[in-house]
Amino acid sequence: MTVYADLLRYRELFANLFRRDFQAKYKGSVLGVAWSLLNPLVLLGVYLVVFGLIWNGQKIPHYPLYLLAGLACWIFFATSLQAASRSLVDSAELIKKVRFPRQLVAFSSTATQGVSFAVMIAIIFVLSLFFIPGARSTVWMALPLAAVFVALVAGIGLLVACLNVLYRDIEHLIAAALLPWFFMTPILWRFAQLPASAQRHHTLLDVLRWGNPIAPPVYAVRDALWLGHAPRLADVIYLVVAAAVALTLGAVVFNAVDDRIAVEL
Repeated sequence: MTVYADLLRYRELFANLFRRDFQAKYKGSVLGVAWSLLNPLVLLGVYLVVFGLIWNGQKIPHYPLYLLAGLACWIFFATSLQAASRSLVDSAELIKKVRFPRQLVAFSSTATQGVSFAVMIAIIFVLSLFFIPGARSTVWMALPLAAVFVALVAGIGLLVACLNVLYRDIEHLIAAALLPWFFMTPILWRFAQLPASAQRHHTLLDVLRWGNPIAPPVYAVRDALWLGHAPRLADVIYLVVAAAVALTLGAVVFNAVDDRIAVEL
């Protein structure tokens, strides 16, 4: 697809857009990218107190690492969606002045958020090697799975960026949906550790497990880092298929609205 081939064809332009977004994000900051680590670490502390001590973490082993791996995936997904939804709108002046592959703007916003995600995955990788000896043979699988997860988020990001140009309500819908979406995604909890009263609702659990396009990908990436053995094949296949579908939908929608972007902006 030319939508993604342009990433290589215009890689210097993409690098400049990424550099612009990255510098704008941390402009005037002393700590730079370290600020991106503070958010998940603060959330980790709060959730450990509430869910780890009070709720006892559903008796999930190595709960801090379980929670940190889930938060890394979720924060990357949520911040990328919010940034991508506004990426084309915020670059309106540039888009109206110069003709260039506009999809690079959306990809640049996702890549900017991906820097902190890569740092978090690297930290969790090291922590897993140190605290979970059983994961040493499978933890490497998290790296290609995380890369596929980035592709999934990039496809969704391109989709919402295009839709938000046509319908400015999209960015507000995303902001409103992210909080309930977070609690319906197994970041703080795990399906296998739900109480018996919840396990009886099989249909609802199946919808939450497989109807949520982020749940199986989070399981795949996190289990490779935390579980001590390879993630379930079903979760890995779901992640790969979801990434392919997201990238395809993103490309189809972008090709459909590309000629209208400058006009709508």
